[in-house]
Amino acid sequence: MNKKALVHACIDDFAFKKRYTYGTILIDMDTHRVVDLLNSREKDDVSQWLRQYPNISVVSRDGSATYSAAITQAHPNAIQVSDRFHLFKNLSEAVEKYMYRLYPARLEIPATMATQSPEMQALLNTRNRHERIMFSRAKYADGYTQSEIALLLHSSISTISKYLKMEECDIPTAMNSAREKQHLIEMKKKQSKVDHVKELFKQGRPVEEIMCMTGHTYQTIMKYVSGNYSLINGHYDNRRPGKLQKYEAEVIELRSKGMTYKQITEIIRKKGYTGTVDALRVFMQKEREHQKNLQGSKPNTSCEYVARKWMVQLIYRKIEAIKGITNEQYEVIIKKYPTLGKVYELLRAFHELVFSKKVDLLDSWMLQAEKLDIVEINYYVSGLKNDISAVKNAIILQFNNGLAEGSVNKLKVIKRIMYGRCSFKLLKFKLLRLELQKIN
Repeated sequence: MNKKALVHACIDDFAFKKRYTYGTILIDMDTHRVVDLLNSREKDDVSQWLRQYPNISVVSRDGSATYSAAITQAHPNAIQVSDRFHLFKNLSEAVEKYMYRLYPARLEIPATMATQSPEMQALLNTRNRHERIMFSRAKYADGYTQSEIALLLHSSISTISKYLKMEECDIPTAMNSAREKQHLIEMKKKQSKVDHVKELFKQGRPVEEIMCMTGHTYQTIMKYVSGNYSLINGHYDNRRPGKLQKYEAEVIELRSKGMTYKQITEIIRKKGYTGTVDALRVFMQKEREHQKNLQGSKPNTSCEYVARKWMVQLIYRKIEAIKGITNEQYEVIIKKYPTLGKVYELLRAFHELVFSKKVDLLDSWMLQAEKLDIVEINYYVSGLKNDISAVKNAIILQFNNGLAEGSVNKLKVIKRIMYGRCSFKLLKFKLLRLELQKIN
């Protein structure tokens, strides 16, 4: 090849052995062909390699600081273009990390119109286990998936799976299924811990000091002080079936008539119970404590839950393409978690900025992003500022790194055909020979 003919190039790295050794691929963006391979991605090696192509005027690359320095060293006057795909990808990943760090697995929101219907209010009462099982089976027969039913009942997929596999004789007939977990007590304990951490944080103590005083990790402390932390455990109300489960309602009824645990055990053993007397005592103790905490209260149907994973999917897809969240739920979530709404607006603004080529809006977008004071987004903005010239060129110019990404995939295919055992010399020979046979 005539090395002086290369004017518009794109480069990318590829792995000989992931996390250990890497090489660099060079593509001509005018002919769409691979020009050369280098068995290194170190700055000095890449710089010396690029000097062999004296007429390079434009280079497209990812956000690598190493490649940026190497190109500057080899061709100081060349225009560097950051890859748009990586700009979007890195921002999306930053937002995703922020959401997983700060928001619970289930976002609690005020009940929407669909949840407030009489049918759903009855079904959302977890004590109505019979109704929930029958509802699950009916919806499954109508063609609903297990995940869709779980969303409707605010339950886990594993619980719905158990409902569907349950034998007819095992389906409970009573509505008064026992609650074994002392949920409110545990919530009070957790609230005490959260309040303690918040008080220390309010006093201006460093996070490292709070970590030493409380024994919590950095991530836990940041969740506690975020203001969006939910005390409700994601596994709450997902009970494990036990030997006593089928007889719980009968045990409560017989105990209320004054019968002893031994007498009750003898009665239910005739019906198939194989557990111990002590199991009844433990069950009744937990039931009494729970009923004491909930005495006179009704099931809480004033709220509902939306899985965090559906909110994460909104980073990448339109709401119409996501089954797990409605427009009404989205509006309620944004109202309750306004920062989340601002983050989504930031994402949309960046997409519009890039595709409309309004490069003059980039500086104001970065200021807006920094005002949110989100660690992950600030880190992303810092990366943009360090490579601002290439980022602006990505918005203005039509060049991108798609050819490099595709060529790396082609390279991987050749490596697999050779069972990963070919030398660099043979790999380079095979790839460049294929490129010569290419018809544009």
